[in-house]
Amino acid sequence: MANAQGGSKREFEVKPLFAEPYFRTNIADAISADQVAYIKDLKMLENQMNRISEELYLFEQPKMKSIKVAVQEALDSFAKDVMGINQKLEVTQSWSLLCPPQVGMHGHTHSNSIISGSLYFTDLPNPPGNMIFERHNQYRQIELIVEGDKTNIYNATRNAIVPKMGDLLLFSSALQHYVEPNNSNVNRHSIAFNTFVRGKIGSFRDVSELKL
Repeated sequence: MANAQGGSKREFEVKPLFAEPYFRTNIADAISADQVAYIKDLKMLENQMNRISEELYLFEQPKMKSIKVAVQEALDSFAKDVMGINQKLEVTQSWSLLCPPQVGMHGHTHSNSIISGSLYFTDLPNPPGNMIFERHNQYRQIELIVEGDKTNIYNATRNAIVPKMGDLLLFSSALQHYVEPNNSNVNRHSIAFNTFVRGKIGSFRDVSELKL
């Protein structure tokens, strides 16, 4: 291809400046049949689209101990190996979600949280209802449409994650995300939770230290 001066196309390189991670592990071995039954039996309330448990500190329940331990181990790995921080990530609120047939979940972010998580503690429908992450979470005055065959990590506006039973997903609470409609005839169950850091942040000498 010729350039403006009639010569050959100049070489160029593209490199990533930043990346937005998500963390995936499977903790099915930490989930018992009794726990599954207990979670499914929780009182559920109407949410914007789906249903949310009345209990909003689910991991604090004694019956949830093994799941709470496994989630904390994953959070420890995320804080140390992905974020590279010395502080500890701890679960704040945790709750159960239910999407009946033909129901998904609205797009949202999580306030007052650093890392959020989703746990698929029981069998999922077929299809499972993908979790969709979006690059943008606010109004954009100019929106340029990317050609389908040119989509890449630099210009993709959304990405989908297909969950499996036992999967635990961790991701930035600031990421806009939603759940596709449940196109099956059975309920779709999951657990969601938020986290915050514990420990010291900032600098003592720079008088920005904060103990959490």
